[in-house]
Amino acid sequence: MIPVTARISLDERELEESFIRASGPGGQNVNKVSTAVQLRFDVRNSPNLPDDVRARLAKLAGRRLTLDGVLVLTAQEFRSQDRNRAAAREALFALIRRASVAPVKRRPTRPTLGSKERRLEAKTRRAGIKAGRRVPID
Repeated sequence: MIPVTARISLDERELEESFIRASGPGGQNVNKVSTAVQLRFDVRNSPNLPDDVRARLAKLAGRRLTLDGVLVLTAQEFRSQDRNRAAAREALFALIRRASVAPVKRRPTRPTLGSKERRLEAKTRRAGIKAGRRVPID
C-alpha cells in the first residue's frame, strides 16, 4: 500500500504504468529509449477512494479522465525512466491530495455599514467628476 494522505492509501496493483517514447529534444536518446511514462489509475473502480474524493478527483482530472473513468497521466519531463515514473506518481498523489480536501461552504454575509458608506461616497465623487464635464446651462 502506498500512503497518499492520512486516510487514503493506494494499492500498488491499482497503478498501471506503460513506457512510451518521449517527444521533444533529447537527440538520438529520444528515438531509441522509451523514457516517457503513461500512468493509468481507475478512479471509478478504486476500492480505496471514498465516494466524495472520487467525485472531486473526477472533476479535477478534466480531460485526463477517460469515459471509462480511468485517469491517464503522462510524464516526459526527464530523460530517465525512473524520474519520469516518480513524477507521474507524484502528480497522481498531488491530484488525490487536492481532491481529498473538502471545499469550504460559503456563508453569505451582509455588507458592513462602513463598506456601504464608502461605496456611496465613491459614487458621489464620481458623479461630481462627471457633472464637471457637462456644458454649463445659462
